[in-house]
Amino acid sequence: MEDLPFLIFWVTSTSISFLSEISIAADTITPTQSISDGLGQTLVSSGQTFELGFFSPGNSKNRYIGIWYKNSPSAVLWVANRENPTTDSSGVLTIAKDGNLVLLNQAQIIIWSSNLSKVAENSVTQLLESGNLVLRDKSGSGSESYLWQSFDYPSDTLFSGMKLGWNLKTGLNRYLTSWKNSDDPTPGEFSYRIDNLGLPQLVLREGSSKLFRTGLWNGVRFSGIALLAKEVFKNYFVYNTEELYYMYENNKNSIITRSTLNQSGLVQRLKWNEGSFEWTVMFTRPNDLCDNYGQCGANGICKINDSPMCKCLVGFIPKSPQEWDVLNSSSGCVRRVPLDCEKGEGFIKIGGVKLPDLLQFWLNKNMSLKECKVECLKNCSCTAYANSDIRGGGSGCLLWFGDLIDIKEFNEGDSIQDIYIRMAASEPGMYLFVISYFLATPSMDSLESD
Repeated sequence: MEDLPFLIFWVTSTSISFLSEISIAADTITPTQSISDGLGQTLVSSGQTFELGFFSPGNSKNRYIGIWYKNSPSAVLWVANRENPTTDSSGVLTIAKDGNLVLLNQAQIIIWSSNLSKVAENSVTQLLESGNLVLRDKSGSGSESYLWQSFDYPSDTLFSGMKLGWNLKTGLNRYLTSWKNSDDPTPGEFSYRIDNLGLPQLVLREGSSKLFRTGLWNGVRFSGIALLAKEVFKNYFVYNTEELYYMYENNKNSIITRSTLNQSGLVQRLKWNEGSFEWTVMFTRPNDLCDNYGQCGANGICKINDSPMCKCLVGFIPKSPQEWDVLNSSSGCVRRVPLDCEKGEGFIKIGGVKLPDLLQFWLNKNMSLKECKVECLKNCSCTAYANSDIRGGGSGCLLWFGDLIDIKEFNEGDSIQDIYIRMAASEPGMYLFVISYFLATPSMDSLESD
């Protein structure tokens, strides 16, 4: 019986040791701790909003590390090891000796890593209440102590507080990529990112092919999409020498929303319905046929409320009338009268549009609209011009050369974007406008000449 106290102490100590292995700090992993798939361990953010753990998507048996809203685990927001799953429940997420956050398989082989550029001592991992998984220096707590963060490497979903776009100092580009399918989070064919060419715009692609674009940033909004309801969430667009990104924040005590690029190539804004415990779609991009990239071909304009919706710009005619007769406008339009740089050439103003894509262009942010017109007339290849910024009555100069691609009729309150299309001096439309089945008809006071 003298050995009994020792036995009780040994059993108690063993139990405490076992419990310490399966119970870790609620939102943090230290170098002496880990998350084990086999034990069903997870991290939960301090406010109980987000959870990190292992999961299997759809009908797959592969295992991945992901982050989700705690009250909606089926909607995975971020995946760490998208291309390198574990094949069983032996995976362990821990901090390696070099300070990296790593995922180990059954053979203790690293199959995913935060991949720091240098060794980090005293690093810890924390799931923040924002949903951001950070690897930081143990002695710090602010963003300056972050060594790595999941917000810099989005999967298919953008949610409140995440940045979509560029760190221009480091070259980091944050963008969405679809899952391959519902069973496989491997990056698929679709991407949604900010193009930083002249003026920024969000572009949806399948591979390298453009499917949809928001239109150019004009100082107020992207020229081809509406301003979103401020009572639901606040939108931010930052464009300076250091950063270029879009971000939104859910309003306090408001509904939770997320934007997801799905496997079909649609960008959907979804909201969480507390009553039914399900996600419902608020809106989708592309939203209608006029959102499809180049729907009306070169030098065409898409008007969703007209029938047919595709028309040629003023001064242009269908390149293939036979195709247009059967509502196939993909061949686009050509000039009725070629430009020849003769005196008397002028411009037709078309108001309320999504500006053409920047394929061949020139940009000067300091010019006035009048100076922009003069600059366009100097170059025989210039086909159109517009203000690059519509704030304060307009400023800056955009010139287009060659064909005008992906123009859509679009009016948004007081923030209307105009474009001026160059006309040949001998173009009949310079003197008399005839309403045509195919023509986008301007008003008489929209005529400008040199």
